[in-house]
Amino acid sequence: MGINVNNVNTLFELFSGESADSEWAPVVTMAVSEVTAMLLPDADDTDTRLEFLAAAVANYRTQEIKLSSGKAEYEYVGKMSSGGVRASLTGAETLMREYVQMCSGLINAKTFIFETIPPKEG
Repeated sequence: MGINVNNVNTLFELFSGESADSEWAPVVTMAVSEVTAMLLPDADDTDTRLEFLAAAVANYRTQEIKLSSGKAEYEYVGKMSSGGVRASLTGAETLMREYVQMCSGLINAKTFIFETIPPKEG
């Protein structure tokens, strides 16, 4: 049966504020595949915690993409700023790490790659 992708989509929208049926759909699909690949051989792939983890991974990847592409910059009182997005990436990373910890009995977290993008200068 596997991870319920509909539930992952709903959680992704809650975490990111983005539509899972939009340009971010491939990111959600990749996150589900990433979590599935981390499963321990005897893990129950229908465990609800995995849905939260997949959504958190998708949210983290989305925030990485936004920051690296400059899409996250916004105008505030005539000035461009991406400080809020760095905070979003940090928050997404914290959320994801908490779900990795919560799923520690289901996954091999050593296969998961955590990377952060250095702040954009300027």
